[in-house]
Amino acid sequence: VGHSERSGAMVEPYLSKQWFVKMRPLADRVLENQKNKDTKVNFVPTRYEKIMNHWMEITYDWCISRQLWWGHRIPAWYKGDEVYVGMEAPKEDGWQQDSDVLDTWFSSALWPFSTLGWPDKTEDFERYYPNNCLVTGYDIIFFWVVRMMFSSLEQTGKVPFKDVLMHGIVRDSQGRKMSKSLGNGIDPLEIIDKYSADALRFSLISGTTAGNDMRFMPEKLEAASNFANKVWNAAKFVLMNLEDYDNNNEKIELCIEDKWILSKLNTLIAEVKVNMDNYDLGVALDKIYTFIWNEFCDWYIEIAKTRLYNKENATRKTAQYVLNKVLGDSLKLLHPFMPFVTEKIYKELYNNDESIMISTYPEYSKDLEFKDEEQAVEELKEVITGIRNARAKMNVHPSKKSKLIFVTKKYADIIKESEEFLKKLGFGEEIEIRENKENIPQNAVSIVSSNLELFIPFEDLVDIKEEIERLEKEKAKVLVEKEKTDKMLSNPGFVAKAPAAKVEEEKEKQAKFNEMIKTIEERIQGLK
Repeated sequence: VGHSERSGAMVEPYLSKQWFVKMRPLADRVLENQKNKDTKVNFVPTRYEKIMNHWMEITYDWCISRQLWWGHRIPAWYKGDEVYVGMEAPKEDGWQQDSDVLDTWFSSALWPFSTLGWPDKTEDFERYYPNNCLVTGYDIIFFWVVRMMFSSLEQTGKVPFKDVLMHGIVRDSQGRKMSKSLGNGIDPLEIIDKYSADALRFSLISGTTAGNDMRFMPEKLEAASNFANKVWNAAKFVLMNLEDYDNNNEKIELCIEDKWILSKLNTLIAEVKVNMDNYDLGVALDKIYTFIWNEFCDWYIEIAKTRLYNKENATRKTAQYVLNKVLGDSLKLLHPFMPFVTEKIYKELYNNDESIMISTYPEYSKDLEFKDEEQAVEELKEVITGIRNARAKMNVHPSKKSKLIFVTKKYADIIKESEEFLKKLGFGEEIEIRENKENIPQNAVSIVSSNLELFIPFEDLVDIKEEIERLEKEKAKVLVEKEKTDKMLSNPGFVAKAPAAKVEEEKEKQAKFNEMIKTIEERIQGLK
């Protein structure tokens, strides 16, 4: 015996008269329409079209009357055994309207055209029908999507929309559907108070794909909030350095790093457009995030500082121009995903009341394609990252500068042009460019990329005598710990009586200490 899902009350069959819609002709019309490539409705992802078609193939007559208090009252009137169906009640006395209301989904199925003034040929109906895109969850394909389709085809002769974008269900961190009975739902207003509306919006789009469920995780909210702060702080830095910027349309001479960031931005604009057109919103957002955080904030802003802080630098104005453009276009790309913070920054950046929402959206430009310069700077970034990793591995203090010896034929001019930021980001004191590796110091640290090689004299990084002393002290500490473990494992009583897990743990420690001592001794020998 069935029971109510909400109340738990027993549900028993009850014979009653109801109103039905004959479905076979309507369903066949939907199936026929989907065979026509010019009029068919496109589903994203496409797999959901098969689900819709399956429902239309197996459909049964639809009971549309409900015994509820609220809804569209059924337009049927009774007088004895007579039945009248129409928009208005019969004029004669004695007719009584049916007390039932229409199924909610019957009313909802009229939404695409009834909201535009149908059945009248209104201006809104002519302009907006069919709609462009319906965004909805996959769980109501049968309840809503197909019913809008057959209702629209029946009443207007056209499909209600061109595309249907299916999104998944937001589940809890354990993958369960949020519900009152489980008590695992969230209050969006509380989340917004804590993290911001932008962070919530970002976390629900980032890393998701159309039609797939997503899990609600606080870690994603933290990451989204951190990103909003990153954008805010980057904008504050740019605005602070644009206070004396005068854009008087003079010809701008771009440096190699300017061409690199503009080319990267140009590629991003093209890719995001394709992603948005294909409804790959999660992919588009992740690309924008990576560009703003990594390329713009972590690299270009740091590179540009050497020019911004020197008011005598001839290329300072160019750096200001590029910062202004890249930040502005980045905000426009990010705006659909994080509307509030981008609107606030945009108005302050351009000091006007125009909303970013109605500004010109960025477009790809062939003139901003600098593939050679882009590749060159990517290789310089690779080298700088290698320098940082090598210094970190050797515990070199940031204040200690070193000589940077570049061996390259292809990038000699580029290295000369980039000397200032290479010194700053690569902790360089002096830069030397060679065509071959003759007379390179034997103990130099080497960092290699596709078209260039960098050598750093070891003595510039480490005081050899001091480093040997440090390693000897480190070895002595490890030997003390190793001695304790050796004594325990050489004691037959300990090995026989101690728990097997404890003995195994001490053996692992012993092996680890032996490996550490071997590594330290090799390092000392290498230094000597």
